[in-house]
Amino acid sequence: MGVQMIATARIQGGPLAPGITGIVQFVPIPGGTWVSAYIEGLPPYRPAKGEKPPIGPFGFHLHEFGNCQVGDPAKPFMSAGEHWNPTNQPHGNHVGDFPVLFSNSGRAIMGFFTDKFTVPQVIGKSVIIHENPDDYRSQPSGDAGRRLACGVIRQGY
Repeated sequence: MGVQMIATARIQGGPLAPGITGIVQFVPIPGGTWVSAYIEGLPPYRPAKGEKPPIGPFGFHLHEFGNCQVGDPAKPFMSAGEHWNPTNQPHGNHVGDFPVLFSNSGRAIMGFFTDKFTVPQVIGKSVIIHENPDDYRSQPSGDAGRRLACGVIRQGY
């Protein structure tokens, strides 16, 4: 059968949430890809209040470019580009749309299956954790708020 290609993004928080760390792995399985995430240091949940959006559950996406340069500390990781959407789908059906991360005392552990991409296709992209939950309907990218953490997807463990 040969060696299966695995890819990994090592997540690191930026200036808005420096305590975030974690790992996201992409593993080929029959019919698609298994994505697993282990994230620590997520900020405490805060419900929406008036015009202020909530903090958490956390938006979680694949972005176009494997670039986690902070850039503007008030709007970090913009160099990662937008959600990865190679098939030009409306938001809610982007290849890069992932389920939100729910914090449990600052930690989120999650796995899910997708048939929207193969492991080799995501190498060189980035994973972004956002401050707010994705609404899966606002165009073009779900209004998930500020980018808290980023990791470039690389081949291997």
